[in-house]
Amino acid sequence: MTTLTTKPLAPLLDRLFEEAKASSPETNSAFADFSSEERARLMRSKTDYLNFYGHLKDFPLAVSRETGTLLYMLARGSRARMIVEFGTSFGISTLHLAAALRDNGGGRLITSEFEPSKVARARENLTISGLIDLVEFREGDALQTLSVNLPETVDLLLLDGAKALYPNILDLVEYRLRPGAFIVADNADYSPEYLERVRLPEKGYLSTPFGDDVELSMRIG
Repeated sequence: MTTLTTKPLAPLLDRLFEEAKASSPETNSAFADFSSEERARLMRSKTDYLNFYGHLKDFPLAVSRETGTLLYMLARGSRARMIVEFGTSFGISTLHLAAALRDNGGGRLITSEFEPSKVARARENLTISGLIDLVEFREGDALQTLSVNLPETVDLLLLDGAKALYPNILDLVEYRLRPGAFIVADNADYSPEYLERVRLPEKGYLSTPFGDDVELSMRIG
């Protein structure tokens, strides 16, 4: 048995995934007014992302259940003790990663989210799960919050915030990544600059698409 598959976390995740499935940004009138082309442009923009994601502050924007399981397996299998997450949202991915830390015997998860209401929701969910003691929340723009006080060694990095910032966040964390560390980038197709970088072995990574919406990379140097 694992923390992931037992109470209190398992039923909490079931509820959160059901809520995420039932909640669609399309019900937000301001968001629905954007054309698909404009949404894609905003998701790739390094200047307009705060306004864009502000329209989505009431939506979980959760990883899939499959991606959540992948995160747990990677963190558990690599015996991760130090994890950095860009984009907390309501904390579904955070819960999976913190569960792996618990089952690994402990550790620290630093997670950054710029929307205060989402930080509050995530704190609540981590408290209910009994995993709050493993998580350090950093509220604000990750370009600032993740630029200081990172652990000496990072075992896993999750990128699941503003897609255009993936290269910038990698810049902040890269020198801390140990050889063999995993980087999981959700919806990385919206960041071609990031994909070009991690798919070049001479940049120090091995990388491959995983499923429909994840780029899985490993630090090799």
